[in-house]
Amino acid sequence: MTGNRRRSRRDWVVDSLLFLAAVFGSLLLYDAGDRDPVSSGLLALDFVSGMVLCLTLWFRRRWPVQLAILGAIATTYSDAAGAATLILVMSVTIYKPLRATLWVFLANAVSIVIYTEVRDKPEPWGVTIGFSVAIYAAVVGWALYIRSRRQLLQTLRDRADRAETVARLQAQQAQLRAREELAREMHDVLGHRLSLLSVHAGALAYRPDASAEEVGGAAEIIRASAHQALQDLREVIGVLRAPVGELPQPTFADLPVLVEDSRRAGLPVELDFDAEGPLPDHVGRTAYRIVQEGLTNALKHAPGEAVRVRVVGAPGNGLEVEVVNPAPNRRTGEGQGLRGLTERAALVEGRLEHGRTPAGDFRLAAWLPWPA
Repeated sequence: MTGNRRRSRRDWVVDSLLFLAAVFGSLLLYDAGDRDPVSSGLLALDFVSGMVLCLTLWFRRRWPVQLAILGAIATTYSDAAGAATLILVMSVTIYKPLRATLWVFLANAVSIVIYTEVRDKPEPWGVTIGFSVAIYAAVVGWALYIRSRRQLLQTLRDRADRAETVARLQAQQAQLRAREELAREMHDVLGHRLSLLSVHAGALAYRPDASAEEVGGAAEIIRASAHQALQDLREVIGVLRAPVGELPQPTFADLPVLVEDSRRAGLPVELDFDAEGPLPDHVGRTAYRIVQEGLTNALKHAPGEAVRVRVVGAPGNGLEVEVVNPAPNRRTGEGQGLRGLTERAALVEGRLEHGRTPAGDFRLAAWLPWPA
């Protein structure tokens, strides 16, 4: 095993096959070297060394370099150790840096030279050394191929993991942006509905002399507005609970209906609407939200005061949206709604400005692009 990693089922199979192959190869090499003119004691040591080195293959993943050096020492006199040593050299090449492979290869090359002197082979020493070095070089070359292939596969797996992680993060960010958009929608939709509710309830509280018909009409408007606000809230909560979804969006064509709802709430609204043509949906929704925020703020801070709404534009010239109302009780500063509108306008490559006019009114104005 490499390091302290537990041996997997595949590792057990591979190590078992290599062990059996090493034992079989050791027996063949020992049988071929049994005819060398050496003592019986050296032949016995040859056999024992080869079998012991085969057993060390079970630990080649943990100590590949140390066992390969041990194999180089054993092959100075043992034929039976040759098969296990080749496997150990291959393991070093696969699992360790190239510097360690070079040192192990040189150690085994020296052991081959010593081997030719110890075993006194009948073949010329140059043939023995050249043949052995060629076998070691072939094993190292094969191991380098396995090493590069493993590294390539690991690189591809890492890239796939990174791509999956990036995709997951992008999905999470998209979901967060969607939820932020839903929060803005909740502010815009419910804020406007509740402002209408507040105006009608306030009218009932400050007009105790109202007729039964007027009280009934105001109560009906309050009931309808409360019901619609509840429906809007249910839609928002339903979308938030779902993993993916979008809140039903108003369209630019709904703007006159929005103004009429404000008029029914007792807010005098003068509408100058001159915009016809194929307006992009995202631009139309932004214009709708700007007018909605302006009317909501007028209901909150200047109830009953006249409001001028101007929506004028044409393809190629852009769309101008303006909401102006007296603001005697207008607080200074910028609320969450206005900050959200500024971001909305920037997202569609438009611009928004707001503040007091020289006459003391509060003006909310925006220019939005309208492609030709």
